[in-house]
Amino acid sequence: MIERTVPSRLTRLVNDFNVGSRMRRGLFGRFATVAALALVGTMASAQDPEFNADVPPELVGVDIIEHLDEALPLDLVFTDEDGRQIRLGDLLDGTRPAILQMGYFKCPMLCNLVLNETMDGLTGVDDLSAGTDFDLIAVSVNPRESHELAKIKKEGYLLEYNRSGASKGFHFLTGTAENTRALADAVGFKYRLQDDGEYAHAAALFIITPDGRISRYLYGVRYEPDTLRFALMEGAEGRIGSTLERFILWCHVYDPTSGSYHLLAFRVMQLGGLVTLLVMVVGVGLLWIRDRRSTQTAGSTDQITSTGAAR
Repeated sequence: MIERTVPSRLTRLVNDFNVGSRMRRGLFGRFATVAALALVGTMASAQDPEFNADVPPELVGVDIIEHLDEALPLDLVFTDEDGRQIRLGDLLDGTRPAILQMGYFKCPMLCNLVLNETMDGLTGVDDLSAGTDFDLIAVSVNPRESHELAKIKKEGYLLEYNRSGASKGFHFLTGTAENTRALADAVGFKYRLQDDGEYAHAAALFIITPDGRISRYLYGVRYEPDTLRFALMEGAEGRIGSTLERFILWCHVYDPTSGSYHLLAFRVMQLGGLVTLLVMVVGVGLLWIRDRRSTQTAGSTDQITSTGAAR
């Protein structure tokens, strides 16, 4: 079982969040700085109302509130990339975890960046494949987007991923404003529609267990293969990966501040102590067996000697 370290909301935001809003207006570097600071203020506002005065209007209400281990509303109905109505729960087969991404398909910057980096990371996970070991579910928060657009997005990412059977593990969904908002609320994904028609939101992936609970939040726009692998293993509750990988998972701790898993020294010390104890027990056991055999051999020799002397 992985232990969870919980950084302060302020620290987490400084390091891990990006905001998708008004990316098409140029001056990207300046906006990125303003967005990062604004998002910090947005997150801190839950604890310090004084921050609200410093948050740009377009970023008010943009946040991610963690709901770890809470169940998703699996009865919500969405439209898949082929235009079929499908329950969210139908995408979770009870045997493999899922990566959930929320954004919108015509996002001018951030959503595409998140999905692109997710694909880069998943491509590096050689031993796990979409459709076999996990699912990828991308949900648009824009109720005006069509399933035709979702299909184009899916096909593009399937070409990039380029693995057999991945099509059944990639799900690009659209839906009503009510249902997408309900799903967003369930995972704590707070977003808002701006006056220019774009959506302001944060960047994150949500790891979902096979039975539809939230296992992990991965923040930012870069997802290393090992981070994704361990998160999926955790989401699957140990049912994915070799025995060695499960051991590695047990020895790692997820640090939301850096957005990755780290080797936990205490776990290694625990394991080292266990190995030392086992070696000592085995060693003592072997010595006991050797001494017992030596005693028995000596006794037999004495008996034979005594018998010979009597004759």
